[in-house]
Amino acid sequence: MTRLRTLTTAFAGAAAMFALTAAPAQAAPGDVTTTCASTATPAGYVDISWGYSASCGTQNFDPNIKQIKQLTGLPIGTVVQACGSTYYPAGWVQTSSYYTSSCVAFPNSGFNNNAWTLKRVS
Repeated sequence: MTRLRTLTTAFAGAAAMFALTAAPAQAAPGDVTTTCASTATPAGYVDISWGYSASCGTQNFDPNIKQIKQLTGLPIGTVVQACGSTYYPAGWVQTSSYYTSSCVAFPNSGFNNNAWTLKRVS
C-alpha cells in the first residue's frame, strides 16, 4: 500500500510539474512586466521604460532592464505611451513622438525623440 501511495504521489507531482512548464500563464491586456534588456520584447508588447539593475549582470550603469506592456486585447481607442525602442503591433498608430528620460535605452543617445503616443485603431 505504501508503494502504491508513493507511486501515485510521484505521478501527481510529475503531472503538476509538466502542467506548469507546458502552459505558462498569459499576461492580461495592459499588464506590465520587468525584464533584462537582453531579452527580446515579445510580439504584442511594447517597451515603456528603461533602467539599470545589478540583477541583469552588467557592471556599468548603462540601461539593462526594461518594463514592457502587453497591448494585445486592449480595446479600440486606448492610448498608451511607449518607448521607440520596439515597433508597435498592427492595429496601433503613432499619434505623436517626444523625448523622455525614461526611454533612454542606449547611453549617449542625445535628446532626440525616443518615445511615442500610440492609439489602438483596429
